[in-house]
Amino acid sequence: MVSPAVISTVLAKAIEVASHSWEYGTVAEALLEWHSPNLTIWHDPFPSGQIPTLNIDDVSALSYVKPFISTNGPTLVEGDGAAGDPPSLGTFALLIGKSAGAYWDAAARQAQHMLTSVPRWSNGAISHREAYLELWADFIYMAPPFLAYYAIATADVQLLKESAQQCKHYYDVLSTTQGPWLHIVGDHVSDLGLWSTSNAWAAAGMARVLATMKYSPFSDDTASEQAMLSSMIQEILDGSMALDHDPSGLLRNYLNDTTWWGEISGTSMLAATALRMAKLQPESFGEKYSSWAETKMDVVDGKIDEGTGIVSPAVDPLNWNNRSQYTTGSPEGQSFVVLMHAAYRDWKGES
Repeated sequence: MVSPAVISTVLAKAIEVASHSWEYGTVAEALLEWHSPNLTIWHDPFPSGQIPTLNIDDVSALSYVKPFISTNGPTLVEGDGAAGDPPSLGTFALLIGKSAGAYWDAAARQAQHMLTSVPRWSNGAISHREAYLELWADFIYMAPPFLAYYAIATADVQLLKESAQQCKHYYDVLSTTQGPWLHIVGDHVSDLGLWSTSNAWAAAGMARVLATMKYSPFSDDTASEQAMLSSMIQEILDGSMALDHDPSGLLRNYLNDTTWWGEISGTSMLAATALRMAKLQPESFGEKYSSWAETKMDVVDGKIDEGTGIVSPAVDPLNWNNRSQYTTGSPEGQSFVVLMHAAYRDWKGES
């Protein structure tokens, strides 16, 4: 296993190359889980049933993300037409907002915008796009975890349930008999392949919602939603593991397409999710999952350039069909590697 210093180098590269809304949110999550694990939803996130009041300057994730958050519009950051990406900054806006009210108000506007102004699929799923109906599996990491966290911040158990229901609405449209989800279904763009990274976004996002519920004052009230989330996560992980046959030891960019090469982004985040679930629900996610995740982590670690911190090969984060290997540092891929190591450390009980 690589050293914590090497993972810090990987994280530094993620910070350097991030330039889009969801990348800022994911880098911030990696900073929080790596440097401040006791403040994450994986530990004891709600002292006295509330989100904590923090010194912003003492938390690297908050000081990193604060400059990217807008406090004077309906969304937290420019989303380039995506409704689902700006909420990736939402939990951080709430944490900052405990000490700086303008950020709390901005987070509230973001939640209301998403709940009332964004188009919805016929089953109630909130569109990932602002102007038209499109469901992206990626949405599940950005929006439902924020809605769940906002629900705790406002003591709204119905909104907490809705955060899980949004995952189910997406599942009902995107899931397949193989377990992993389709990437995109919608009016303008469709990608009916089993993209490993989008499945990682979906599984990891549902795990965050599940942990938020489990460690909240409303754990008993959301028992059925937690069971539903666990089942949907397990389907993605089981299906991904069943398709794990690439000679590289990495999951293929499209899980069931043997013409693709193995890449580090989806592999790392699915491994991270397996480890989070092994810690959250060891009775359902036992040694089969943790051993698989450890194996994937060992392979990914062998792909780290310890001098630059770059982990490759990754898929082009802005063009998932690009057959050229991305070797200059994928913002999300770099963050996923950090999140995988944070999950491993927590699973081992070392944080």
